[in-house]
Amino acid sequence: MTYCVGMLLDKGLVLMSDTRTNSGVDNISTFRKMHHWCKPGERIIAAMTSGNLATTQSVISQLEERNKAPEDRHNSLLEAPTMFQVVTIVGKLLRETIQAGDADNGESGAGQFSASMILAGQIRGMKPRLFLIYPEGNFIEASFDTPFFQIGETKYGRPIILRGYDRRLSFENAVKLLMVSFDSTLKANLSVGMPLDMLVLERDGFTPLHTQRITDGDPYFRQISSGWGEALKRALDALPPFEFDPDEELPLAGPPEPQAESRTGANDFSDARSPDPAHAKVAAVK
Repeated sequence: MTYCVGMLLDKGLVLMSDTRTNSGVDNISTFRKMHHWCKPGERIIAAMTSGNLATTQSVISQLEERNKAPEDRHNSLLEAPTMFQVVTIVGKLLRETIQAGDADNGESGAGQFSASMILAGQIRGMKPRLFLIYPEGNFIEASFDTPFFQIGETKYGRPIILRGYDRRLSFENAVKLLMVSFDSTLKANLSVGMPLDMLVLERDGFTPLHTQRITDGDPYFRQISSGWGEALKRALDALPPFEFDPDEELPLAGPPEPQAESRTGANDFSDARSPDPAHAKVAAVK
């Protein structure tokens, strides 16, 4: 599995992803799930992937035209005039790749090639944009009403972001918030693992402001992990204590009360004295 987050801020965009892939508990590997391309001064595009690894690697390879000689390659993401057209290209390619995988493997492979993506970036003269692309190729765009997207194992780290997000966050605090979110996910789910990849895109920057691979031994991440655990304990202690009411008597659970037997049997209309069939049918419906 995986965990990826893209966050929209007033200052720009912050992206973070893990690198763990697994096919069972005894087949775990590390693969990059974050990719970016840029034309300095003109545009920067980034993508994060979740789902079937063969599908996502195929999509990235096709975007970069790796099937051609290096001098003949043409990345359409660096030519499309708008971010909407960029995400449309990626969504169409993702859908076609999934459909091809399903078709090649018949019923036994149906549903095994699914994947989703987060796409982010900015083209000169336009605002930074963030999209979530579904396996079907359709997509939605982030706004400051829905300012971040997650793919993969989203449930463990989502409450952290919901409580801590503010569009005016500095990049430094946004990275800190994402690290706490990822630490909570790492603690709860073995299918998400280190190292983490981070990318910060400043508004109108058109080159990465900061990129980093965060390893398991990273001293700052370890400080965040231990500090967050201690802060939670202090916050719990600081909350008002729960008090039991000594005068309140709670009913004790006992055996269920016996049900009174019905005087009407299941075969009331089966003997010779039963009412006419029409009446019996109405009674049965009731």
